[in-house]
Amino acid sequence: MRKGFFHDNDFKGWLYLLPAILFLGAFLVYPLIDVWIYSFEEGYNSAAQTYFGVGPYNYSYVLHDPYFLQAVKNTFILVVITVPLSTGIALMISLGLHSIGPLKGLFQTVFFLPYVTNTLAIGLVFMILFKKTAYSEGMINLLINWFGGNSVDFIEGPYWAKMFVLCVYTIWVVMPFKILILTSALASVNEEYYNAARVDGTSSFRIFIRITLPMISPMIFYLVITGFIGAFKAYSDVVALFGTNLNAAGMNTMVGYIYDMLYGDSGGYPSYASSSAILLFVIVLTVTCINLLISKRKIHV
Repeated sequence: MRKGFFHDNDFKGWLYLLPAILFLGAFLVYPLIDVWIYSFEEGYNSAAQTYFGVGPYNYSYVLHDPYFLQAVKNTFILVVITVPLSTGIALMISLGLHSIGPLKGLFQTVFFLPYVTNTLAIGLVFMILFKKTAYSEGMINLLINWFGGNSVDFIEGPYWAKMFVLCVYTIWVVMPFKILILTSALASVNEEYYNAARVDGTSSFRIFIRITLPMISPMIFYLVITGFIGAFKAYSDVVALFGTNLNAAGMNTMVGYIYDMLYGDSGGYPSYASSSAILLFVIVLTVTCINLLISKRKIHV
C-alpha cells in the first residue's frame, strides 16, 4: 500500500541506509568540501583560521613546486610499471596454481602470506636485501658480484636503482591479493567450455585467449582499476624503504607531498596540501573513469 510519496519498503530501505549516509557525509563528503574550500584560501592559517585572499594561487604554487613535480613523476612511473606487471605476473601464477593438483592449497597459502604481513616489516627486509653499507654489500649485491657485476647502492644511490627497488617492492606487496582474486575467478569458469573446446581440438593458447581471458576479464579490470588507485596513493611503502625525508631522497610521492605540506619538514601549509590533494583526486578520478570506459567495451558480460 502506498503512503504519500514513498512505499513502506522504500522508507525502510532509506532508514537502513541512514547510518551509512550520515557516516559518509560526516567523514567523506564534508571533508572533501572543506579541502576544496581550503585549496582556494591563500595563506590559510589553521591556528588562527584566517587567510589573506581567495584565488588559484595555491594551485599555481603547487604546480610550479619542483618537489611536487618530482612526486608526480615518481607516482606515474610507479603506476605505469607496477600495475601492468603485477597483474600480468599474478595472472601467470594463478594459471599455474589452477592447473596443479597436489599441494594446491599449500601453494595458494604460501603466495598469500605476504598480504597478511605488515608492509613496513616487508620494507625493512627489502632494505636489508638491497642496502649497501660499510659492513655489508647486501644479498642482492652479492648475487650481482657473483655474476661479475659491480655493486649498486639501491637505497641511497642512483635514481633508477631506487625506483627499481620501489617497483619490485610494490609488485611483491600487491601480488598476493591479485593472485587470490584471479585464482577464485579461474575456479569459477564453467568447465564445460573447456571440454567443448578440447573436443574441437582447440590449442591451449587459443583456449586461454578465447575462453579463459574473456570469462575472467571483469576481475582483471577490477584489479587494474584498484591497482591504479592504490599505486597513486602509495606512501607507506616508500617510507619503509627510504625513510621519512623523501624529498631529500628524490623519491617522494603525491601522498607523501601532501603529508609533508601538513606535518613534515615543510609542514604548516594546509592550503598547499589541500590544493595538491584536489589535484591528486582529479588525476585518480580521470584515470578511473578512463578505465571504466575501456572496461565497458572489453569485458565479457
